[in-house]
Amino acid sequence: MGRTVTVATCALNQWALDFDGNLARILKSIEIAKYKGARYRLGPELEICGYGCSDHYYESDTLLHSFEVLAKLLESPATQDIICDVGMPVMCRNVRYNCRVIFLNKKILLIRPKMILANTGNYRELRWFTPWSRARFVEEYFLPRMIQEVTGQETVPFGDAVLATKDTCLGSEICEELWAPNSPHIEMGLDGVEIFTNSSGSHHVLRKAHTRVNMVNSATAKSGGIYVLANQKGCDGDRLYYDGCAMISMNGDTIAQGSQFSLNDVEVLVATLDLEDVRSYRAEISCRNLEASKVNSYSRIKVNFALSCSDDICVPACEPIQWRYHSPEEEICLGPACWLWDYLRRSNQAGFFLPLSGGIDSSATACIVYSMCRQVCLAVKNGNQGVLADVRRIVNDETYTPEDSQEFCGHIFTTCYMASENSSQDTYNRAKLLAEQIGSYHINLNIDVAVKAIVGIFSMVMGRSPQFRVHGGSSRENLALQNVQARIRMVLAYLFAQLSHWARGMPGGLLVLGSANVDESLHGYLTKYDCSSADINPVGGISKTDLRSFIQYCMENFQLTALRSIISAPPTAELEPLADGQVSQTDEEDMGMTYTELSVYGKLRKMAKAGPYSMFCKLINMWKEICTPREVASKVKHFFRMYSINRHKMTTLTPAYHAENYSPEDNRFDLRPFLYNSTWSWQFRSIDKQVSNLESKEGKPLPEDVD
Repeated sequence: MGRTVTVATCALNQWALDFDGNLARILKSIEIAKYKGARYRLGPELEICGYGCSDHYYESDTLLHSFEVLAKLLESPATQDIICDVGMPVMCRNVRYNCRVIFLNKKILLIRPKMILANTGNYRELRWFTPWSRARFVEEYFLPRMIQEVTGQETVPFGDAVLATKDTCLGSEICEELWAPNSPHIEMGLDGVEIFTNSSGSHHVLRKAHTRVNMVNSATAKSGGIYVLANQKGCDGDRLYYDGCAMISMNGDTIAQGSQFSLNDVEVLVATLDLEDVRSYRAEISCRNLEASKVNSYSRIKVNFALSCSDDICVPACEPIQWRYHSPEEEICLGPACWLWDYLRRSNQAGFFLPLSGGIDSSATACIVYSMCRQVCLAVKNGNQGVLADVRRIVNDETYTPEDSQEFCGHIFTTCYMASENSSQDTYNRAKLLAEQIGSYHINLNIDVAVKAIVGIFSMVMGRSPQFRVHGGSSRENLALQNVQARIRMVLAYLFAQLSHWARGMPGGLLVLGSANVDESLHGYLTKYDCSSADINPVGGISKTDLRSFIQYCMENFQLTALRSIISAPPTAELEPLADGQVSQTDEEDMGMTYTELSVYGKLRKMAKAGPYSMFCKLINMWKEICTPREVASKVKHFFRMYSINRHKMTTLTPAYHAENYSPEDNRFDLRPFLYNSTWSWQFRSIDKQVSNLESKEGKPLPEDVD
C-alpha cells in the first residue's frame, strides 16, 4: 500500500572551510541513515563548506571546492538509493545563493535557493547572499562541467519548487524561513506538500530551545504534515555554538528528539511515520481545505522513487514523545564545555590556562572546563573513538585513555592564583581547594615584585610615586595602581600558558581562558588588557545571576564543596589594600549598581532597543515600588554614563561564547560607536523634564497598570 515513510535528519559538527572533514561527516551521516532504513536524508544549512565561512563566501574558491565535494558525494556508493539533501553556496547568473542541492542516484533533482535570509543579531546573510525572490518560479541552471561529467545532466531545475515522489510530496525550508511570518510551509502545505524539511544553522542561546521546538511543532499543528529539522552543531570557528536539536514532528507533536549538547560529530535521527495520519488529520480541518482549493500550485519535480515500501502494513510508526528541555544551569554546564572542547581539539593546543581568583566568574570557568572533562570521559566510555583519538593527540600519548575526569583535568588544565599584597587568605584558600577538587594542575605565585618594578620605573622617570586612595592618593592614582596589577596578571598568564608545559617536560602550549561575565562587559567594569584579555572566554556571554545559579548547580551535582564559600562571598576584584586583613573593595560598590540591575539595563538597552529616555520610562513603572522617579533617573544616567565611557573596551573584548541576547559584543552582534558624548545632554534633559513633571504631580496617584 505504501503508507509509512522513513526519513532521517542529522546534526553535524561541521567546520568552516574544512572540506575534507565536512565531506567525511556528511558521508557518515548518509551511511547511518541508510543503515537505519531511511529513504531520505536531510543535512544542516551550508553543510558542505560550513555555515560560518563569513567573507570567505566572496571567494570563488569556496564555490569551487563546494562543487568538488558535491561531485564526491554524487559519485559515492553511499548516496545511492536514498534522496540526499545537502547545503552549499551556488552562484546563478553571477548572483550567490544559499542553496539546498537535492539528488538521487547521481542525478540532481532540484537546487532550491533560500528565499528569506537571516540578517539580525549574529546573522549577516544579506552580506554574502541574495534571497531568491521569485516565489513558485523555476529556471534551468547550467551545471559546472565537473558535475555534468558525473550526472550526465547539462541543466537542472533551480528555484522554488517541490518534489513529488511516487507516494508523497516534499517541500524545503531553510532555517530563517521557519521563523518568518510568511513561512513557505504554509502555502506548500495548502498545496498538498506532506513533508516539510528545514536545514538550519541555528546557534545556542540560553532558554531558546523551547522557542525553536514550538516553532517546529506549530508548523504542522494548524494544517497537518511532517516536519523534519536538521541543524549544525558545535563550534564552527567563531563565538557561536550550534546546538543541534535535530527533530522530527508530525501534526503538532514531537516524534523524535536529537541531543542539544554532545561530543558526537555525527548524530542521525530516524523516524518512521504514517502518511495516512497526515491525510486524516487534514481531512477534518475544513478551513484549511477551503484555503487549499484556492492556492496557487508549486512546480512539482517528479521523482521516480518512493519513500515507502509497497508492502508496509506491518511496519510500526513512531509515536509522539515529550521533549526534554535542559535547565539554564544545565545549558551553561554543557554548551560552553562542548564549545571549549571543539576549540581545544581544533586549535592543536595542549590544554587551558586559567587565572583562578577564587571568585564566582573564574570559578564558574573552572567548573565549565571540569564539565568538559567529564563529558570527554563519558564519551570515551561510551565508545566514541573520535573523542579518544583527539584526547591522545592533545596529551601526546597514543596509549592514554581518560577514565577519571579529575585525572584528565590534571593533564589539560592549569590554574593559577596570582596573589598580591591586596589579596586575602580567603580567596587563596578558595582557589586552592577548588583546584584540588576538580584536579587541575595548580600554581600559586605572587605578583608584588613585578608590580613594584613597573611602578618603580614610572616613579624613577616622572619623579612622583602614585598612592592608593586609602593612603591619600587621588582617584586617578588609585585606578592606575589597580590597572597595573590587573595588566601584569595578563602578561604572566600568557607567559605561563606558553612555558608551563615546557617547564614540566610536557609538549605544547595552553589557551588562556578569560572569565569576565556579560554584565561586567556591559558596564565596562574591567581593565583593558587585563586578565579579561585572553584567547577565549566561556562565560563572557553569561550574566552574573546565571553564573551564581550555575555554581549552585555544580556544588550539588559535582559535589564540589569548595564552591560553598565562593558563592557566599561578595564579588571583589581585590585590587585595593585590605583593611585589617579583610577585603574592603566590592564589585557592586565600585560599579555603583548591582548585578541584578545591570542585567535589567542590559536587556532593556539591547533587547528592548531602549535609549536613556525610553529606559527611564520603562523603569519608573517596573521599579515604582522601590524607587522614586528621581532615583530611577539617577540610576539610568549613571548606567549610560559608565556604559558610554567604557564602550571602547568592547573593541578588544576576548572572543566569548554567545549565550545572551543582550550581549554587548562588538564584533558583529552589538554594533555601536565606541566614542560617545558621555554627557548625553539632550537625552538626560528629557529625563529631567519628565522627573519634574512627575514630581509636580506629587500627591496625585499615577495611572495603575491595566490587566
